[in-house]
Amino acid sequence: MDRMLYVAMTGAKNTMLAQAINNNNLANINTTGFRADLASFQAMPVEGAGYQSRVNAVVTGTDVDMASGPLINTGRELDVAVKGDGYIAIQAPDGSEAYTRAGDMKINSAGILVTGTGNPVLGNSGPIAIPPHEKLEIGADGTISILPIGQAPNTLAVVDRIKLVKAPTEKMVKTDEGLLRPALQTPLAVDGSVTLQSGVIESSNVNGIDALANMIELSRHYEAQVKLLKVAEDNDAASAQLLRLS
Repeated sequence: MDRMLYVAMTGAKNTMLAQAINNNNLANINTTGFRADLASFQAMPVEGAGYQSRVNAVVTGTDVDMASGPLINTGRELDVAVKGDGYIAIQAPDGSEAYTRAGDMKINSAGILVTGTGNPVLGNSGPIAIPPHEKLEIGADGTISILPIGQAPNTLAVVDRIKLVKAPTEKMVKTDEGLLRPALQTPLAVDGSVTLQSGVIESSNVNGIDALANMIELSRHYEAQVKLLKVAEDNDAASAQLLRLS
């Protein structure tokens, strides 16, 4: 009886974990540049005395869906999307270098170019400071040019260049903050082949229909595990009743 309870409890626990991962994807369906998390299940035999007749379905880890999300035209001069493979270098909350596909940038009160979540965008020598200007342009290679206040329309000054990098998707991992880092934790070098498209942003790559269908499927799996726990309880009660009658 205890073995039945253990298998059902383990299944319910891991189904809840997978459901939490799936619900987090749904919650970020409109998050710019978000990469969906994928729960990895594995059949794990229960070790112990007797025959190995019990197998648990256990969440052994999470992977990241690195497929690109759809592009949305915004027309904003500070919105950019990475074409193809590649990432925008940013400064993580702990001060280290991290990477993102979120190109919904803005200028904060200190004049620093940041992402929509407030992480400073990195240039040739650190965070990019934007002087007061009348107009701003971001080139395909990440070069940021401004029209200084009071200057002629054809007087553009180069401020900095956004650090653009590239790495194989299988060598990138996602942090708890939703940022991307190399698996080896070493900063990536600038890659001149990575280009940007201005006036657009890359939205989340979460497929809402698939995520909803997965949520329903996981809910049914959880209900089945709970019913199994109830069956074990009923069997235990029936066994106790038989012992009392004997």
